[in-house]
Amino acid sequence: MPAPTGDHTGTRIKEQRKLARLTQRQLADQIPYSYSLLNQVECGARPATEEFVNAVARVLRIDVTVLTGLPYTSEAQHKRLALLVRPIREALDLYDLGANPDIVARPAAILIEEADRLCQRVRATHLRSAAADLPGVIAELTHAAWTSQSTPVWQALASTYRTAHDIALKVGFFDLSTVALDRMDWAASRASDPVLAAIRQYKRALGYHKIGAPIVGQRLIASGHSLLNLASSREALVVAGQLHLGASAVAARAGDAGAVATHITAARDVAKRIGGEARDVHWLSFGHANVKLHEMGASVEMRRYDDALVQARKIKLPATMLTSRRARFLVDWAFVEMETGHSESALKHLVEARKAAPEQTRYHPEARETISGLVRKARTTPDTLGHMAAWIGL
Repeated sequence: MPAPTGDHTGTRIKEQRKLARLTQRQLADQIPYSYSLLNQVECGARPATEEFVNAVARVLRIDVTVLTGLPYTSEAQHKRLALLVRPIREALDLYDLGANPDIVARPAAILIEEADRLCQRVRATHLRSAAADLPGVIAELTHAAWTSQSTPVWQALASTYRTAHDIALKVGFFDLSTVALDRMDWAASRASDPVLAAIRQYKRALGYHKIGAPIVGQRLIASGHSLLNLASSREALVVAGQLHLGASAVAARAGDAGAVATHITAARDVAKRIGGEARDVHWLSFGHANVKLHEMGASVEMRRYDDALVQARKIKLPATMLTSRRARFLVDWAFVEMETGHSESALKHLVEARKAAPEQTRYHPEARETISGLVRKARTTPDTLGHMAAWIGL
């Protein structure tokens, strides 16, 4: 069992609970977890899972990061990440100042290609290198968009904002990810691009799914579909399918198995219509494989771990599957193996996820939760598990 320290999520829950003038018993009565578990979390004897923290944050009406503190990282890691994302934050803040006379932007065609490459690098989980180059590209595209008022340039700018959202989300800066999505909507509206606007609603819905607000998530998914009503292109069809997958995740968080099945079926039908994997559409991973991944993810969300394990062991990912999605699958699989008592398999999949996407895996809360669970369950800590725990910052 990890030794408790003086500053962990449990101590912050205790502090915020007292500020809300609630006893442990009063708080436990308002969350779907026991008084005993709350007591253990607050004293550091048990780790606070993402779902547990979300539930407490909703009751206390505070942002999740108030409780997590440094978002799933050590203080040193957080400081390095803060330095990395600060220029992105500054670039996002200059969106409405018009053309910048101090910038000599590269030709529009080159900038559009660069926006696409940045998105590709994030999908390949090269987060730090993409984050380092992103602010400059945003600045150039912002200048070029205001200067030329070109639809393709506005579209590329919206794409870079989406990339900023993805980076911020993956390294735990949730406030910045929300700002980036607002900027994406701003640029997409100037491009008059309903597909990009629908992708933005999909991303927003997943954000509300994470904090356990399924009704808002459902409304956002519906809004995304309505944006695509007048679009009949293959691109729009792929995004519509992705929205169904997002809806399945939102429904799973609400525990609505019927709605999950409905949306998975709808997404599967779309996948049949397009054929193959649609990696060419805004770097989405939509297709038959991703439908299966979301079906498994819904089982995990609803705590149907035996079902999820059967589904995970049947999934064969295509060689073309994006690295980010492959690594996420391995982390989910590891978590399910851990929950069903297969510690060796869980550790094996975590090691595979680390090899595939070290940056993404290191900052993923479920990877951290799985390693914590394996440490708690182990009578003795194998060297590999010890190395993984140290690497992730436990």
